[in-house]
Amino acid sequence: MSYKSTFLETALESEALKFGSFTLKSGRQSPYFFNLGHFNTGKLLSNLATSYAQAIIASGLQFDILFGPAYKGIPLAAITVAKLAELDPENYGSIGYAFNRKEKKDHGEGGSIVGCALKDKKILIIDDVITAGTAINEAFEIIGNEKGHVVGCIIALDRQELPTDTATISATQSVSERYGIPVLSIVSLAEVIDILSGKISDSDLASIQEYRNKYGSKKN
Repeated sequence: MSYKSTFLETALESEALKFGSFTLKSGRQSPYFFNLGHFNTGKLLSNLATSYAQAIIASGLQFDILFGPAYKGIPLAAITVAKLAELDPENYGSIGYAFNRKEKKDHGEGGSIVGCALKDKKILIIDDVITAGTAINEAFEIIGNEKGHVVGCIIALDRQELPTDTATISATQSVSERYGIPVLSIVSLAEVIDILSGKISDSDLASIQEYRNKYGSKKN
């Protein structure tokens, strides 16, 4: 799909996606590094929102509210819900958005949710990546406390990576199985390898494939 290629081209242009040798929080040495924070101009954010929106539209998933967990998910939810309304106003013009405060407000209207009320609504969670699933688990707890119903998650990049050396499925697969929901992505690591073949060096491509063979989930 063209939005996948466009997303990766923009990620390379902005250096949100880099190749080399990077030490991850897990201690693993990764041949690539992905940082969505490099989509940091109006043009780049607009392109990012378009990719998220097109991935959501392509999925056909039905939901009422796009929820962005604080802090990274807040701008993602805002820009993507606006882009959805722009691209497909008939089907997505009334989609709301919401995010959580890190600290519950005890004055004014109070509460920990900003934006649409979540009660009895179908919620799609938006974030950048899922590594250990901790942030997504917290989002489920927050939404559950507000009596909302999560119907899916969408992330930018599915690393398709085992969260620990003893795990048997990837972090995204774990979230999907635990909660019985789809985890959508703009691109997966397998698609990165496929789309960027011939566009990045053979050595970088080989290093990514080797890393995936070592740490990638074997379950499709």
